[in-house]
Amino acid sequence: MKYHSINSALFIKNRKNFMAQMKPKSMAVFNANDIYPIGADSTMPFEQNRDLFYLSGVDQEESVLILFPDCPNSELREVLFVRETNEHIAVWEGEKLTKEAATKTSGVQTVYWLQDLHKILFEMSSYAETFYINTNEHYRAAVETETREDRFNKWLLAKYPAHAVAKSNPILQRLRSVKDNIELDLMQHACNITEKGFRRILGFVKPGVWEYEIEAELLHEFVRNRSKGFAYTPIIASGNNANVLHYIENNQQCKDGDLILFDIAAEYANYKSDLSRTIPVNGRFTERQKAVYNAVNHVKKEATKLLVPGTIWKDYHVEVGKIMTSELLKLGLIDKADVQNEDPKWPAYKKYFMHGTSHHIGLDTHDYGLLHEPMQANMVFTVEPGIYIPEEGFGIRLEDDVVVQDKGEPFNLMGNIPIEADEIEDLMNK
Repeated sequence: MKYHSINSALFIKNRKNFMAQMKPKSMAVFNANDIYPIGADSTMPFEQNRDLFYLSGVDQEESVLILFPDCPNSELREVLFVRETNEHIAVWEGEKLTKEAATKTSGVQTVYWLQDLHKILFEMSSYAETFYINTNEHYRAAVETETREDRFNKWLLAKYPAHAVAKSNPILQRLRSVKDNIELDLMQHACNITEKGFRRILGFVKPGVWEYEIEAELLHEFVRNRSKGFAYTPIIASGNNANVLHYIENNQQCKDGDLILFDIAAEYANYKSDLSRTIPVNGRFTERQKAVYNAVNHVKKEATKLLVPGTIWKDYHVEVGKIMTSELLKLGLIDKADVQNEDPKWPAYKKYFMHGTSHHIGLDTHDYGLLHEPMQANMVFTVEPGIYIPEEGFGIRLEDDVVVQDKGEPFNLMGNIPIEADEIEDLMNK
């Protein structure tokens, strides 16, 4: 891995918190992700199952974690299975985790080779009454591919039909949404790498540059700072491309007088950052562009103040909508009649700001978190308002990642990344 080793205390704590919420005489199983084929002998880069990583720190394929806190055999209360390594594998693929290295990474003391899984699982299942199976129940999930976890769950329930079944996901949704200080440090590191990338392109962008050239500059800076690269598919949208919310072609030339909307960020140690900025191609905003920019920035600042313990996500978005409505009225994009006659299900402001303002972020860009439950300290949210005006040929989105505090305003993990319009202009015209 490119990233520095993570203190195993994080994963020990995460397992302890998960097991504290399990039913008596129950065991939970977590599988690594598959390596997905492309064609011939080509595969996609491996990405670890986030839940397995959260509970073990193991970032390797063909790994399985079993948790059974009530197991009569004390050696089987936490068991990790990893693929057996050998000299041939080391030559062709590089070294894999030894049993000793797996323990050092995860803090799990009992480690077996994967070939022993069914034998050990048989013994453990004889003591258990309930299986916790892991499924993806994120509110944005739309998975058509059968995962390694899916296949295992299907096999497990067919092999042991007399056991009761419970779900790991509700526990993980709550646990993963509240970050440990080690996690916050990792996310801060990802944000710091993102800052380096953004500052790099402020000195690079000029009329005539291509969106993909900017993408290459960012990738260079991210990877040279121990990131795998982009935390998600980057959006580098100049001119009217910014009005396509998920524009990812990044294949157009940036023209004098246009703005470029960036939704780009680095990952670090599987933890994500998520940044949006909008800059002028020529280094100077027009008066109109700056007015809209400052309106978006104002909404972002006011929305951030609302992210406090006890806030409900749905109510928060209603309040942000009121702030955005006020700014759109000032800009002349909507009028009082539009507001008076608006459909409550699709308010007038939605014509120019049609997406949500915030989402959880962590091991996933759209991270786990139960939106119907009140916000808590150490939850991390994006704040990303935007105004999109196709008829004027530009769109503006600004986004930072912030940590909810026990008291007061959230802490901005991206507080050092330039955002004020004047600062952007000054840096671009050095």
